[in-house]
Amino acid sequence: MKPKSVVLLAGIVVLSGLALYTFFNVRSCVREKRWLALGPIENHPVRIYDVKYAREFNDMNDVQLNVAQAIGVPPVKDREEAEKMKDKLVLLEDCDLYEIRELTHSIPYLVPSAKDLLDLIGRNFQDSLSSHGLNPNKLVITSVLRTEADVAALRKRNTNASENSTHRYGTTFDLSYWRYVKVEELRGRPYEDVPPEYLRAVLGQVLRDIHNKGLCYVKYERKQNCFHVTVRSKG
Repeated sequence: MKPKSVVLLAGIVVLSGLALYTFFNVRSCVREKRWLALGPIENHPVRIYDVKYAREFNDMNDVQLNVAQAIGVPPVKDREEAEKMKDKLVLLEDCDLYEIRELTHSIPYLVPSAKDLLDLIGRNFQDSLSSHGLNPNKLVITSVLRTEADVAALRKRNTNASENSTHRYGTTFDLSYWRYVKVEELRGRPYEDVPPEYLRAVLGQVLRDIHNKGLCYVKYERKQNCFHVTVRSKG
């Protein structure tokens, strides 16, 4: 092939590549603008049934305590001691399923089976929101493992606080039923808000299903605005 033909062919290939790149880049921009032009992602709620919370979730402290003492860790003195128990306790961190908020009298540690239960609840909650036509939201954890120092400080503020709570054994966590973390957007499109009563109803359904399978105990706490959840096995 002559040198001029080679140069010409190479030029055609380069120009073709640039044309394809420009085409797909413009196409992507147009698609993104189309997404933005569609506005907020709306909720389309379907089949949302409320749960009889006080009746459905009434596992008392003594029942939960028996399990917590059997499968949990011994009471932990303080956070420093908890951090040394890496073979028995798992550190909780914010993730796509939940966030930890305002742990004034507890630290974010659970036994592995309780962490697995929390993750299961989080996944099922997200799946259930989607199946009910509701936008994604993350759960909010308000209390986890209470050290002996936490219990002492809590009882100074509230003399009615339980001295032998299941929270002392790393088997228990509290999930707020009024507070959630909204997932803000998808590809530049903001999600519309979901009413908290809808979110509570969906979370209640999720907990009832898991509770009925014998995986956990649940107490509906009116004053604390939370579901008090204790895992029932080591996994």
